[in-house]
Amino acid sequence: MKAVVYEGPRQVCIEDVPDPVISEPTDVIVRITTTNICGSDLHMYEGRTGMETGRVLGHENLGEVVDKGSAVASVDVGDRVCLPFNISCGFCRNCEKGLTAFCLTTNPDPDMAGAAYGFAGMGPYNGGQAEYLRVPFGDSNCLKLPDDAQEKENDYVMLSDIFPTGWHCTELAGLRPGDELVIYGAGPVGLMAAHSAMIRGAAKVMIVDRHPDRLKLAEQIGVIAIDDSKGSAVEQIMEQTKGVGADCGCDCIGYQAHDPQGHEDPSMVLNSLVRTVKFTGGIGVVGLYLPQDPGAPDEDRKKGRVTFEMGEFWLKGQHMGTGQANVKHYNRELRDLIHEGRANPSWIISHELPLSEAPNAYEHFDARDDGWTKVVLKPQLASS
Repeated sequence: MKAVVYEGPRQVCIEDVPDPVISEPTDVIVRITTTNICGSDLHMYEGRTGMETGRVLGHENLGEVVDKGSAVASVDVGDRVCLPFNISCGFCRNCEKGLTAFCLTTNPDPDMAGAAYGFAGMGPYNGGQAEYLRVPFGDSNCLKLPDDAQEKENDYVMLSDIFPTGWHCTELAGLRPGDELVIYGAGPVGLMAAHSAMIRGAAKVMIVDRHPDRLKLAEQIGVIAIDDSKGSAVEQIMEQTKGVGADCGCDCIGYQAHDPQGHEDPSMVLNSLVRTVKFTGGIGVVGLYLPQDPGAPDEDRKKGRVTFEMGEFWLKGQHMGTGQANVKHYNRELRDLIHEGRANPSWIISHELPLSEAPNAYEHFDARDDGWTKVVLKPQLASS
């Protein structure tokens, strides 16, 4: 089959790789019909992780079941399913608590909890930027889709990661109806956090970025755009909140944050949130931070260390929640919001391309070129 393979920093190629097969009775094989390029893929693409060469990328996947193992009971051949990026067993202590991002059985590394498709450090699993995907523990990992699955495929595929992740960030931040929320980063996850906040009844949502196309998308759903290239984001947010600060805030950028002049500062967003969230407010962090960053410029950053303003954080009595989203904790309810027309996350999609155009799409998406907001790949689409 054809697949998108990581071959080193800024090198992804379309290659022929072996078709996946049933190797355990709990496996499912899915023919991929839609798979996304995620902002997290760019960390690997840029060589800022320990991703091995030769791995198939892609953790945002949706498709049709074409084969299943003898022990799979809840899905059948022909079902359309969306796959959480977290690979979970469903029966370990963490999975039983709903903490499927921290499954204790699916990652063979004894020092790690949690696994994912095509992701550095998250187990040996190939990703779904390919024609087919092996899904371990199919009963746990396949979310069956309703009868409008084909009609709303571009909405439902967002259930694999970014819609639940955006929702999770607002949960971590403690968002309640009537709150004012600030989000750093108007990339796909930040836009999904904004979409989630509007659905959940936030009184005011502000989003910080400097890419006009992304800020315009946010404004389409009533979000206040804060362009930090036109002045201090902290000052703009404090003005919007009458000097008090937002009730809560979201970090949807992570360790590769840059200031408007292009300087990378992994602590920039965290410290800006401490300054712009009110006393006793909450902060949610789903932007990626890693314990190893091989491409970092100094030894501290290579070990995932950042300079955090703990004093002000403590003084203000703030609280912070971090970590990957437990997608299964949210995906059924969010699926139903899509089905009933209450959520339409596909509004952020900028490009719908055949799999063969993935290398070019990675290049443009990584450069944050104007208009490249969210890319979905369709393995069945013919090249233009």
